Parts: sequence; structure tokens; C-alpha cells
Amino acid sequence: MSATARKTAPLPDDIRARKGGAPLVSLTAYTTPMAQMIDAHCDFVLVGDSVGMVLHGLPSTLGVTMEMMILHGQAVKRGLTRAMMVVDMPFGSYEEGPQQAFRNAARLMAETGAGAVKLEGGVAMAETIGFLVARGIPVMAHIGLTPQSINTLGGYKVQGRGAAGDRLMADARAVAEAGAFAVVLEKVPQGLADRVTSELPIPTIGIGASAGCDGQILVVDDMLGLFTAFKPKFVKRYATLGEEAEAAIAEYAREVRERRFPAAEHVFADTVPGQTS
Repeated sequence: MSATARKTAPLPDDIRARKGGAPLVSLTAYTTPMAQMIDAHCDFVLVGDSVGMVLHGLPSTLGVTMEMMILHGQAVKRGLTRAMMVVDMPFGSYEEGPQQAFRNAARLMAETGAGAVKLEGGVAMAETIGFLVARGIPVMAHIGLTPQSINTLGGYKVQGRGAAGDRLMADARAVAEAGAFAVVLEKVPQGLADRVTSELPIPTIGIGASAGCDGQILVVDDMLGLFTAFKPKFVKRYATLGEEAEAAIAEYAREVRERRFPAAEHVFADTVPGQTS
């Protein structure tokens, strides 16, 4: 069923069941107004830790906190009626072990109303994924380029080329076997992404991967041209709203300085027409 035809939000099992079917559509959101705009068009909406860079001006996702994710998750949830909401677990909230991950994932879901959490990592996180799933917390996995590991990956590089492809396949199998209902493949060579998609029993969600993935996700501010600090190769700009907004702000400033705003239609008369004082 398409996102536009659906009346209620899907569950993680519904997303899993879309494996090999019509492509899943997803975008990030961090605010209520944006969530309202994309709700009818997305199968699931991700409250990504990319919020740290996009809205808070941080140099990476590493400084994002649980409190930030909860605040933005609550805001996004208020704007959704049709799409499932997935919330990122921020750096440092789950890597210590399964028990720490459960405490923080349970808090995220309870305080935001999320349908699932997403965490980064493959083989190393398989035990944690299994622990969460066994205790009622649906998990979306994320492998390939994992931004929270940027300091050990040596930058925002393509992951899985050459011999590294076998390691990425092992990560993919591990998260699927652990019980993840879907997996994000970020910045992975097209051929490898297609191989993972064909071999895994759960949906693959591409971001810089392949059109052959079971679904796609982008940072909404990237595809709308609102975030312009940099543009990854895998981003297609469907609009240039940042440029349009800047032009509108410049026009407003000019009209204020020229005393052309507010005009007569924007101010109030001393008396109401037809009434006497």
C-alpha cells in the first residue's frame, strides 16, 4: 500500500513485509511542520542524529544527546499520522552494552512515541540488536558509512570496496540474523548494495547505495536545498529553498529600510469603519 493511500502508520513488521515489493520512501525530519509536510509521502520518517549538524550547527553527529533526540522526536511525532517514526540512538547511548542500550532505547520510545530505534554497527552490534528485539524494541540497523564512527573510519569515505566488501556482507548478515527489521546502507558501492539486497531477507534502505535497494532515504534539508554547508554526491536537490528564503529575507530587509513595509494593508486604522468613537 502506498503512503498516500494508507490511513494509519505502519508497524516494523509491515516495513519488513515490503521486502522485494514497492520501494519504501523515507526522509528525515526534526520539526513538527516538516513532519506534517512529508507525512503523506513517506512510509517511515527518521528523526536522525543529523539534526546536530543540520539544525544545531555541530561539526558532526557526535555531540548529539539523548535529550536532543527526545525533544526533536516529540516534535516530529506531533506532525505524523500516516508514517512510522524511527528515532536514532545518539553516540554513546548504546555502545557500552546491551543493558545500556535497552535503558536508552526504552526511554526514547516511551518519551517520543517512536515505532522503532535505529543504531549503527554490524557484527559488533549484533548482540545488542538481539537483546533489544527480544525485549520488545524494534531495531533498524545501519551499516556501511556509520557517521558516529567517523574518527575511526578516516572520514566520510565509501565503505565496502574490494576486500572490505566481505566485511560489509558479514555486517549485513549479522544484523538481519539478530532480528533487525530493516537495514540502512550508507555510501556503499552500487554492486555491493545490490548483492546485500538480493541476499538479505530484510529490506535495505539506501543512502548513497543503489536504486535497487528496497527503499531510499535522504536528509530532507539536503534534498530541499535548505542545508548548504556541503552536498554529498548521493544527494539530488529537488528544490533550492535556502536560496529562495535568503532572497525573501533580503527583500524584507530592503523594504524595512526603505519604509515600504509595513504598507497600508498591514497596519490597523485608528477607528473601525462605520463606527464612531
